[in-house]
Amino acid sequence: MMKFAWDNYKLYALGKNELRPLTKNGHIGNMFGGLRGATVVDALDTLYIMELEEEFQEAKKWVEKSFDLNVNGEASLFEVNIRYVGGLLATYYLTGEEVFKSKALELGEKLLPAFNTPTGIPRGVINLGSGMSWSWGWASAGSSILAEFGTLHLEFLHLSELSGNPVFAEKVMNIRKVLNRVEKPQGLYPNFLSPVTGNWVQHHVSIGGLGDSFYEYLIKSWLMSDKKDSEAKKMYDDALEAIEKHLVKKSAGGLTYIAEWRGGVLDHKMGHLACFSGGMIALGAEHAGQERKQHYMDLAAEITSTCHESYARSDTKLGPEAFRFDAGTEAMATRLSERYYILRPEVVESYMYMWRLTHDPKYRQWGWEVVKALEKHCRVEAGFSGIRDVYTTTPTHDNMQQSFFLAETLKYLYLLFCEDDVLSLDDWVFNTEAHPLPVNHTNFKASVQQ
Repeated sequence: MMKFAWDNYKLYALGKNELRPLTKNGHIGNMFGGLRGATVVDALDTLYIMELEEEFQEAKKWVEKSFDLNVNGEASLFEVNIRYVGGLLATYYLTGEEVFKSKALELGEKLLPAFNTPTGIPRGVINLGSGMSWSWGWASAGSSILAEFGTLHLEFLHLSELSGNPVFAEKVMNIRKVLNRVEKPQGLYPNFLSPVTGNWVQHHVSIGGLGDSFYEYLIKSWLMSDKKDSEAKKMYDDALEAIEKHLVKKSAGGLTYIAEWRGGVLDHKMGHLACFSGGMIALGAEHAGQERKQHYMDLAAEITSTCHESYARSDTKLGPEAFRFDAGTEAMATRLSERYYILRPEVVESYMYMWRLTHDPKYRQWGWEVVKALEKHCRVEAGFSGIRDVYTTTPTHDNMQQSFFLAETLKYLYLLFCEDDVLSLDDWVFNTEAHPLPVNHTNFKASVQQ
């Protein structure tokens, strides 16, 4: 599947950001501010891990010869960080090849002006040429988004580590300081924060999009520090406790899910993006006290099982973008606008973690069901495409092979069927685009301060 996805991208779209497999051309989009080759950078480490050596060399050659960082355009700080910086860092750590390190550091420098705000909370959009930054037009009242400014920590610590320049680490430690200081409603972190005042802009809380990877990076920061970053662990533990108290619910049919919270009113829906949380809670459970550990492993298994139900209850055996628990419907999308599947990885990501941490064979079984469904419904003549409605067996394709399909979906599926020592969870932490970063088994603080 990876070779098929890559070969078609190379054939029809090399240097563009994504392949459009139905029309056999490339897509650039406006998320990456003029940067190109998102699929190349996202696919590098997957190609390397799968030992697709010829394909890896093709990708590396593109990075060496054609990857231009001198661009002008509006880039998402978050997307550029997780896909490009994360992909380059991971490939450097896997291969030791300098080109990936130097490109990562050069790109990291270009992201720094986004942090020039009164609070140091970065704005979401940055012009990589001019360094001008601003907030997303649709984010309420010029606010920054929790999942965006909260998902820089892992990469920026590695940028400081590799460059010897503490500025990257200082920027993300300051974000944490602001978050520690601000009042949390019921212990929860709302999704929107003003980069000017450092206060929450509205009280919408979600473990799905807008919130999701902030929580993931707390537990992963602690793991990446070889369990020395106790502040991250405490923030994670406290946040998870509040989530469990206020957002975790059980449906009439016995399914455990995580609702969304709007100023104290629950919205009983769960997004596909929130399905990463089963894997996250299992990863964090490993390090809780004995009875808490079992409690969290059970919770992780229940959430992962609910996400599996969202797949099992569809005609394609692929899950919708969001699914609801109200009016007699459970784990299904009710509105047409939430019935699509765009090759997302979060459900198989949780299968991979659950397999590694429990070795219950059902997770491999569930993963194999996804493989079969992808082959049946998403594979087209020239690549893989998302589908517009998971509840019909003759789906319409959306003509987009997302770069994260190669970075995440196929990587997590591959790792689900690998031995545990391939990218062992003891030695590697995956960024939120599934790019593996090494656990720092030597003392990190000292190296940042030198």
